[in-house]
Amino acid sequence: MKTRVLLIGVGLIGGSLALAMKKHRHVTVVGADINTNEVQVANQLGIIDYVAEDIKTEAAQADYIVLATPVEYTTAWIHDLSTWKLKETVIVTDVGSTKGEIMKAAQALNKKRISFIGGHPMAGSHTSGAVNARADLFCSARYILTPFENEQKEKIDALMHLLEPTSAQFVPLDAATHDQITGVVSHLPHVIATSLVRQVKGYSANNHLVTEMAAGGFRDITRIASSNPHMWRDILKQNRSMLLTLLDDWMKEMEQVKLLVEKGDGHELFDYFSDAKEFRDSLHA
Repeated sequence: MKTRVLLIGVGLIGGSLALAMKKHRHVTVVGADINTNEVQVANQLGIIDYVAEDIKTEAAQADYIVLATPVEYTTAWIHDLSTWKLKETVIVTDVGSTKGEIMKAAQALNKKRISFIGGHPMAGSHTSGAVNARADLFCSARYILTPFENEQKEKIDALMHLLEPTSAQFVPLDAATHDQITGVVSHLPHVIATSLVRQVKGYSANNHLVTEMAAGGFRDITRIASSNPHMWRDILKQNRSMLLTLLDDWMKEMEQVKLLVEKGDGHELFDYFSDAKEFRDSLHA
């Protein structure tokens, strides 16, 4: 018996999920995207099986609905789905990098006893688009799931089975904890990388050698600044409260560094870098 998946958003993340899910021979993926060229590319590359001609009709027939759109669009899609006729057994999920606002919006589905299980595969790339999709993108990555407390275990197990070919490691979290952790390890680093690029851009206006010598470490630490600006605008808007707290903490950290540099104490400077190196080296590969 075929399992029908409606995939809304067929870019890098959505396309990679589609390729993984299709390793189940019984899965058919129907794709939709606001970018008509993107969905046609996904269809031509065999990432999806069909292009959705009418999303509302496809949603009514779907066993699973995967929202792989920017987070601001995800909340809008959840609102639409809550007003449409869906299968009683359908499972809706998303791949958003924030969870608080999305789970709040999904309460409209939960009240109608429609299963919504928040999801966030902790993997990606500074590249984008279906053309860069690959089935192994999420291999060994953490895949966060944020189900409602009243969600049936059978539904959670069913979603994990669908996503099993990703070879990701599933981690259950509540939305608030998710947004705190991703703020620390993902959202703030993107802000820092972007600010470093902007600083170099400012200095390069007076000396072209700045950009010519911006290699090695600078390129490594700022690679993620090449990510989609629309996506990161929306992420910062939705995780604003946590980001403001983290930015305050970061500015305090920079004040500490400034004081260390002003003092010029070699031992204290060494300890500062040594402590960070020890922790960084202890992280899993």
